[in-house]
Amino acid sequence: MKKVVLAFSGGLDTSYCAIHLAKDKGYEVYTAAVNTGGFDEAEQEALAQKAGDLGIKNHVCIDVEQEFYEKGIKYLIYGNVLKNHTYPLSVSAERVFQAIAIAEYAKEVGADAIAHGSTGAGNDQVRFDLVFNVLAPEMEIITPIRDMKLSREEEVDYLKIHGVDKEWAKAKYSINQGLWGTSVGGAETLTSHKTLPEEAWPTKLVNSDTKTVVLGFENGEPVSIDGEKLSPVNVIKKLTDLAAPYGVGRDIHVGDTIIGIKGRVGFEAAAPLILIKAHQLLEKHVLGKWQLYWKDQLGEWYGMLMHEGQFLDPVMRDIEAFLDNTQKNVTGKVFVKLAPKHFELEGIESEYDLMKSKFGQYGEMNQGWSGGDVKGFTKILSNATLIQKSIQKDD
Repeated sequence: MKKVVLAFSGGLDTSYCAIHLAKDKGYEVYTAAVNTGGFDEAEQEALAQKAGDLGIKNHVCIDVEQEFYEKGIKYLIYGNVLKNHTYPLSVSAERVFQAIAIAEYAKEVGADAIAHGSTGAGNDQVRFDLVFNVLAPEMEIITPIRDMKLSREEEVDYLKIHGVDKEWAKAKYSINQGLWGTSVGGAETLTSHKTLPEEAWPTKLVNSDTKTVVLGFENGEPVSIDGEKLSPVNVIKKLTDLAAPYGVGRDIHVGDTIIGIKGRVGFEAAAPLILIKAHQLLEKHVLGKWQLYWKDQLGEWYGMLMHEGQFLDPVMRDIEAFLDNTQKNVTGKVFVKLAPKHFELEGIESEYDLMKSKFGQYGEMNQGWSGGDVKGFTKILSNATLIQKSIQKDD
């Protein structure tokens, strides 16, 4: 009997796939869920129970939370990556790591095929297929929902026929939660003018005070909150717990999908937005002008390639090497004020701060040069433009 590994979420689409692959296609089905920070122990147990109820004897939950940070999130912070200056790649980044984990597990169990429940309308189908084609080119990729163009009603009827009679009512909002943020899609995000109502957000706004937190960075990585040393993963989790109840980190992203259409999705990403902006402010103080310029360019490229599932392209390792090298002096504290529905970066402290007053204070006092030095410098600086203007005689 051939083996297939199915990326399993426990929802309608992957439940259909599990039965279809076993009953109609004759596969021995292995289901695998991948935790990128969105599943607690109870949710993992519930997923295993769902697989068992479908008759699946081989189910695993693969934990890649730490790997997701080390090989993905860390570089999204280093690169200050916000897609379209807005979205911290909450879902698109984790999909890549889920696909890698599925492909590696499929090779481990000697699978003949890999399956997923993506439709033909979104980005995830490309991200999964792309990773599977690179890491497991010898395996067939099976996508029943996409290939058979199944409607929700057809899937429900099929499952009932096979003894799976559940309430599959479609939720008003589709929510995907992970370590690096939560996406929220629903009726309003399918329009161009409506915003998500308060009840759509997973974390409710309950804090009305203000609070200042101190984030500690070492070599670009977040390592403490208010002086408490934590692993970067736990900094992200604790900062989410602190900031999300203020309604911080909510926004709607509009962007170009991999398949060429425009997409709109809400997201809740308190820790990612605060950490990226705090890290960026610290860099403004400790890095030089051209370091900042080239970081902006390469960070943008890194985010675009990650978003489009190209994480395995060797150029990503090249960009990571550059980003790693820029973080040697990105160490210090950033003071962040939390308030209802917004946060404010108050300032930084760092031994590498390039604003050291002994070199002069902008607009106040020059200590390293004289007025005559500035006159000569400015005359030379204007020379090229003066020559061009005198010869070309442009207005």
